[in-house]
Amino acid sequence: MAFSHLYSSITRGKWLILPSEIDANQMLINSFLEHNADHEDGKLSDREPIPAFATDGKEMKSGSNFSDAPADSTAIIQLHGSMLKYGNYCSYGCAEVADMIVDAANSPKISGILLDIDSGGGSVDAIAPLVNAIKYSQSKGKPVVANCDLCASAAYYVACHCNEIIADNTISSEFGSIGVMMSFVDYAKYYETAGIKQHTVYSNLSDYKNASFEAAKKGEYEQIKSEELDPLAKRFQEAVKCTRGDKLDLKIEGIIAGRMFYAEQAQKNGLIDSIGNRDFAIQRVREIRSDALVNDYINSKS
Repeated sequence: MAFSHLYSSITRGKWLILPSEIDANQMLINSFLEHNADHEDGKLSDREPIPAFATDGKEMKSGSNFSDAPADSTAIIQLHGSMLKYGNYCSYGCAEVADMIVDAANSPKISGILLDIDSGGGSVDAIAPLVNAIKYSQSKGKPVVANCDLCASAAYYVACHCNEIIADNTISSEFGSIGVMMSFVDYAKYYETAGIKQHTVYSNLSDYKNASFEAAKKGEYEQIKSEELDPLAKRFQEAVKCTRGDKLDLKIEGIIAGRMFYAEQAQKNGLIDSIGNRDFAIQRVREIRSDALVNDYINSKS
């Protein structure tokens, strides 16, 4: 099942991802597509649970849940590597990471969440579970702060919904790649060489079914861009503009059209809020939570 989810994501998915992430995994991707990957190894049932980390600023606890966390702790949840909705034998899925965010939000021991991001993005369908989980935590009065090294494409789509975005360092931390892409492999010549002729037949009542994809196979990409990719890109851009608000400098060329920026320039352009290590980010989680409690108290008295 995990293999089939991964194979489906690779072959049919639309991606918010850096091309370098695809290049880094190209040999593995080719193995999947050629059915050479040994998907009996590393079954989901054999994996350890996602590690849960929590700290009250003095003591760090780890385990498979937050039951042993010190009171008033910050949960530290990792979002590392290429993002896929469902888990597989390579990594945990974003649906699983989202479940952990929800668990932290529901825990009486946890007062806020640090999302440790180091990702060049991933599949489009991996985004919604994480965004929903972040909003759920915020609705429970528990802020979510993103502390990031690489935070691009789908990872930035997620991060922009956090209360704050903090770059981990000024050396490698990088942000942006706000855009959408897709790719597919045309096996027609391969099958033709092997003596295999494939026939695809559509109903007389299905004129528009797969029309954009069929056009793309002929090298005509405009329809698939306008009907499938552009709407996703516009939604991504609107999400960034809405969440970053007046902080975002839209006068910077390409800022919401795919450019990447290192930490200091990203802060100057409004893509992130500050630069600091994990300890700094944890402190910001606690400060945001404290400020919210004070404001709630003041509002209750007015």
